Amino acid sequence: MILNNDFFQKDVIGLAKSLIGKIICRKINGVLLKARIIETEAYSINEPASHSSLGYSLNRAAMFMNAGTIYMYHSRAGASFNISALGKGDAVLIKSGICFLDNSDDVLSFMQHINKKNGMLRDIHYLASGQTLLCKSLVIDKSWDKQHFNQEFYIEDIGYLPDSIVISSRLGIPKGRDNLLLPYRYVDKLFYKYATKGRCKFY
Repeated sequence: MILNNDFFQKDVIGLAKSLIGKIICRKINGVLLKARIIETEAYSINEPASHSSLGYSLNRAAMFMNAGTIYMYHSRAGASFNISALGKGDAVLIKSGICFLDNSDDVLSFMQHINKKNGMLRDIHYLASGQTLLCKSLVIDKSWDKQHFNQEFYIEDIGYLPDSIVISSRLGIPKGRDNLLLPYRYVDKLFYKYATKGRCKFY
């Protein structure tokens, strides 16, 4: 079942948790790429780690748009994929995924070749182990910013629910902007070894 706009009408914490286990589907050049979401982070306008806490701007506009709007930003490492939540200025970062689900060998080979590491093919289990790797493997770029999901890019629910979700503080936030170490990172415990690596506080 493809998620419709009603699914995204959740507070940012609820949305971050409910997206765990859903399938990102990206059609490109007649090829369907898929990845299961295994890690998310929640960002609220009311705390300094969120981009929206800096105020409205054209670059951050998607965070203030209707729930389910795609918010893309770019860092030195590459693009990052986010989805706006119910609260204005709130969004969920899709932190990592796992790409082997329902992909043929040819599709996995394609994903490996567009996301090499120092010229070498990555292990298929780690193709999306991080927010920029996920975007590279699924060919999601900044052109999707402020857009809504469509037949070329959508999220699917196949009925999977994780047995356990690991909760921790978020990763990669600049010093001084997450002093509260909020428990806003969620990882499917079954796939934890394929999620983003880094130091964090567990709850």
